[in-house]
Amino acid sequence: MLTTTFVSWMGQRTTAVALPLVALAETGSAWSTGLVGGAVGLPMLASPWWARRLRQRLTTGRALAWVLAVQVVGLLVVPVSAAVGTVGAVHLATAGLVTGCATALSGPGQRALLSDLGDSLGSTLAAELLAWQDFVHRSTMILAPPVAGWAVVVGGPLPLLWAEAAGVGAGAVLLLTVRGTATVALPARSANAPALRHVLAQHGDIRRAVTMSGVGGLVWFAFTLGLAILGAETGRPGLLIAAGMTGYGVGSLAGALLAPMLVPRMPMLATMAIGWAVLGVTFMVLPAVASSVVLLACVAAVGGFCMPLGIGALNRIISTRTDGADRRAAFAAESLVHDGAVSIGLLAGGAVIGVVGSGPTLVAAGVAQIVVALFAGPWLRIPGRSCVLGPSQVVATVADEVCAARTTASTRRRPSSTLPTSTSGGGDDGEAAWPGNAVRGGAGGTSRTR
Repeated sequence: MLTTTFVSWMGQRTTAVALPLVALAETGSAWSTGLVGGAVGLPMLASPWWARRLRQRLTTGRALAWVLAVQVVGLLVVPVSAAVGTVGAVHLATAGLVTGCATALSGPGQRALLSDLGDSLGSTLAAELLAWQDFVHRSTMILAPPVAGWAVVVGGPLPLLWAEAAGVGAGAVLLLTVRGTATVALPARSANAPALRHVLAQHGDIRRAVTMSGVGGLVWFAFTLGLAILGAETGRPGLLIAAGMTGYGVGSLAGALLAPMLVPRMPMLATMAIGWAVLGVTFMVLPAVASSVVLLACVAAVGGFCMPLGIGALNRIISTRTDGADRRAAFAAESLVHDGAVSIGLLAGGAVIGVVGSGPTLVAAGVAQIVVALFAGPWLRIPGRSCVLGPSQVVATVADEVCAARTTASTRRRPSSTLPTSTSGGGDDGEAAWPGNAVRGGAGGTSRTR
């Protein structure tokens, strides 16, 4: 499964360079360069409805291999159309919609299956395997761009599209050898597949973690667009964003390399909150150090280092608080919230920066991440009480999480029937006091989308 992650993400990141060039060359229209990316996001945003029952049947490598096979079909639309000389907006949109449907299922499905396999091998292996998957994913950030640039120079962008389809196809073949440990839902039982909003309502820690992830995705545009525009405003177009992305990539790769060892031994919710708060601080500092490219890269590296630890903690929260259908729904909810927030942020980010400026936007984005980390973290409230914790209670709360993490590392994971839920009162950190704790389940539940 880790090899599948590497092969498929190398293809996706190299295609990110090649696809806009192919679209521009074939259609002659600049707006078409983002058509595939925009179309990919639509199935993800609609996935709470169309994918609710389907994702519960993706419990084996063979089932996920079929999903990747559908993705290959979508990936072949553009290169096949280019080969016959008829690439247009319809072909680009079709490719985006087909691959978007497959991506909405395969990403959360692979993480859930990897968690199931980890549970069957050891008490802490689920979190470690997910952390290694994140490391493999982040390594493609460093490796793919230079490979794509070299390939475009040597043979043009079109061969990269064929290569991505071949890579995802190879990943599907690899997944055929993976056997799942969860029970496949029968058609009669699939009607009871949990809604994403119900899973978030039942698990306070997951709700808090997904909230932090969503806010982080929403303001991510401040880093990418903000640094790009700030560089242009200061007469250094492309330089600041290159330095920031390089520093962030190197820092995140270092953090991802250590995450499999550190995440299982660290308090989950506190680790995630601290990681998001540190990233927020780096956002606030970036405008002040923009005069030095080296210093800006170092500051970005600090934020990048913390992110794999925070994401590893998020994955560990989901893998330890849930199993079975709830686990697959929880991973899908996190993907929906984060990816949807990123899309919304990028859509509105240019206008926001145009109104208030890149520097203030970075500062405001940093403040937003710090605030959500403070309110969603484990230290402000405790279960069943609404009072604010004092300093000594904060230390005690974090110490309790550390002890719980060590206990988890030294004992087998409990059966699913004993997993803590919001109904137990003490299963989730601060759940009873977290806003919106009232479970709005059943037919009367409100829809929660990004």
